[in-house]
Amino acid sequence: MIYATKQSSKLLLKNNETVSTAESCTGGYLSHLITIIPGSSAYFSGSIVSYSNSIKENLLDVKKEIIDSNGAVSESVVLEMARSALKKLNTTYTIAVSGIMGPDGGSAEKPVGTVWVAVGNQGNIITKQFHFRFDRLKNIQLTAMNAFNLLRVFILNQTKN
Repeated sequence: MIYATKQSSKLLLKNNETVSTAESCTGGYLSHLITIIPGSSAYFSGSIVSYSNSIKENLLDVKKEIIDSNGAVSESVVLEMARSALKKLNTTYTIAVSGIMGPDGGSAEKPVGTVWVAVGNQGNIITKQFHFRFDRLKNIQLTAMNAFNLLRVFILNQTKN
C-alpha cells in the first residue's frame, strides 16, 4: 500500500504538483497514507472526508438529486466529488472515493465491496468501478491501493501527452 502511495508521491514531487482527496468510504485513510510519508506537505493540500450524504452535498456540492437518483456509491457522485475537490482545495490532481465497505449496507445492485474511484485534474477525470469481496478493513485497504495506482497511471499518462 505504501509503495503505491510513494510512487504517486514521487511523481508529484518531480513535477512540482499537488493532490487532494475527497473521501467517503475510506474515512480519511487515503489522507493518512499520504501524510505518513515524510515531506508530504510539499504536495498534499488536504482532504474533505464526506462520509455522510449531507457533507457530500454541503461541502462538495454534490446535488441531492444526483445522490437520490444514482445513490452515493455511483460514478456520477465520485465525478462531482472530484470536480469539487479540485476547485475547493486548489490542487493539480485529486482522488475521490465512494463505496460500500461492509459488512452491511450492500444490495443486489451494489453488493458490499462495490467502490467507485475518480482521479483527475482540471482537464480530465477518469473513473473506475471495483468489486472487492473481503472484510471491511481489507476493502478499505484495497480501495486505497487501487486509487493510488489509478492516480499514478493517470499522472504518467498526463506527462506523456
